[in-house]
Amino acid sequence: MKFVFAHDKLVIKQSVDHGAIPEFLRNLNLNEFSSSYEDVVKYSALNGRHHHLLDLHKSQVDEESWQLVSLRELLFSLPDQDFASVAQAWQYAQFLKTHRYCGQCGSQMYRVHWEMATHCHKCQHRCYPRVSPCIIVAVRKDDKILLAQGAHHKTRDMHSTLAGFVESAESLEQAVHREVFEEVGIQIKNLRYFDSQPWPFPHSLMCGYLADYASGDIKVDEKEILNADWFDVDHLPNTPPTVSIAGRLIKATIELIKGEQIG
Repeated sequence: MKFVFAHDKLVIKQSVDHGAIPEFLRNLNLNEFSSSYEDVVKYSALNGRHHHLLDLHKSQVDEESWQLVSLRELLFSLPDQDFASVAQAWQYAQFLKTHRYCGQCGSQMYRVHWEMATHCHKCQHRCYPRVSPCIIVAVRKDDKILLAQGAHHKTRDMHSTLAGFVESAESLEQAVHREVFEEVGIQIKNLRYFDSQPWPFPHSLMCGYLADYASGDIKVDEKEILNADWFDVDHLPNTPPTVSIAGRLIKATIELIKGEQIG
């Protein structure tokens, strides 16, 4: 596939609907945007194939012929594998844009052509694309699930599971316990791994867990979390779709509760 980005969005033809994007990306002619081969980055994709990307940065794109599509729009319209390919290309573009100079000595960085990395010839410092581990957890109390509204969820009126970044020298499990206590003031138990999901907003790896309530009363931090409560699984607020690991965690918790009710 061939990817062109501008203003941190994917560039596609105005005439292409989202369902036809994968085929469009396979046939895209990069010469329409740049005549310089040096501007195009070739890399090995997750499926072992070679892809190409071109980042136009803040350059203007003819809006009559082309449209700019955000990753969040594509998340809900592309098959998982195709979205993963776009997300990987976008994260590589961001990496190359933010690693033009060495963070150790300030010299110019150069691309390593046999792997996705940049290298400083002066001090030999090498950088790779950043991946930030995050935890995300669905907490259950009897037949209810804990859902919270974060500051970034307010405009969409959405409630979701708790999540946060893993800190240095901290295990994933320690991060789950810490984040839950910091954000809503309760203790949890019976922690078990659920699944993981790459999340390119901007470069996270979400590690999902299920947990049970142990003790404490909900007290939100009022910084990252605006409100939180225990919700009956038959009367949930607006929650994320199952294309996200948050949505799948909520679905799994509902199935566990209903399965016990039937049994």
